Amino acid sequence: MITLNVDLEERSYPIFIGQDLLDDKSLISPYVSGKQVVIVTNETIAPLYLDKVFALFSDYQCETVILPDGEIYKTYEGILPIIDRLMEKQFDRRVTLVALGGGVIGDMTGYAAAIYRRGVNFIQIPTTLLAQVDSSVGGKTGVNHPLGKNMIGAFHQPQCVLADTNTLNTLDDRQLSAGLAEVIKYALINSKEFFVWLNNNMPALKDRESEALAYAIEFSCRDKAEVVAADEKEAGQRALLNLGHTFGHAIETGLGYGNCLHGEAVAIGMIMAADLSVRHGWIDQSVQQQIIELIGAANLPTQVPTTHNVKISVKQFIDLMAGDKKVLDGQLHLILLNTLGNSFITADFELDKLKQTLEAFATG
Repeated sequence: MITLNVDLEERSYPIFIGQDLLDDKSLISPYVSGKQVVIVTNETIAPLYLDKVFALFSDYQCETVILPDGEIYKTYEGILPIIDRLMEKQFDRRVTLVALGGGVIGDMTGYAAAIYRRGVNFIQIPTTLLAQVDSSVGGKTGVNHPLGKNMIGAFHQPQCVLADTNTLNTLDDRQLSAGLAEVIKYALINSKEFFVWLNNNMPALKDRESEALAYAIEFSCRDKAEVVAADEKEAGQRALLNLGHTFGHAIETGLGYGNCLHGEAVAIGMIMAADLSVRHGWIDQSVQQQIIELIGAANLPTQVPTTHNVKISVKQFIDLMAGDKKVLDGQLHLILLNTLGNSFITADFELDKLKQTLEAFATG
């Protein structure tokens, strides 16, 4: 087992990464302060892992909430079954919520924990690669709005993150690739060496070789833990973790939640960020090509999908990006590249060049 630490003084917490972690009751019990637990999962994960996780809390008053599966349900209304169960059982401020699932379950459970009785504890048990390498770490919680992704939420740190890599064995290939998009992101923002490693080990990752997956998860979590410790509320450096996300969130919202997985949209968004960087002369076109090839090797899309009979115009891209969380004082800030493995945050880009990038990727 690998143990990392997110250093946030009194809000610090460990990330446990390894196999068979869901069989070890002693690992998680120190992070449950009271006698009440609510496990939140979805219809896909419940038949696979709910009984095993429920057994971890056999000594507690334990309830379960099973939500429908999908990004389309990540709404304010979608978290109400969690709040309803907490209210019905009159659970107190020492209750611990447990998020068992992917990024959607983690975000929704974390947000419910942030607002119930003005904040209660929660634990992350991520079961997808994307959640294990990214969304379960850092305390970002929230739900979507029809006009923008993750626009309603709160920073609320978990008590611990338990990433049992065995759960990746039941992950479908598309979801695995979606997680690889976030892994690639860490290489692009600050590690050319990791980018080279990913190039060399992408077949092993797609084949779910345990050693390769463990290294990729450890590298990603260690990187994110360091960034979060330095900038918990995203006042500066942490925004680098959003490489590709402004474009990606516009794609997700524009196509309709669920039609393009988050990792797929981020993959396209990273290529768009590279495209805009090329147009400014900040990186060479050969660098963009290397990024496209690695993303393609991960079985991720490199263009905005034209399925589902939904198209995204340049105007729609601009309108959706204008509502992004990285708009400050009326200025959109983007994360762009100035070399392979080095990114930066800027509002100093040319609007005409942005429109050229959007025209290259728009589908309508």
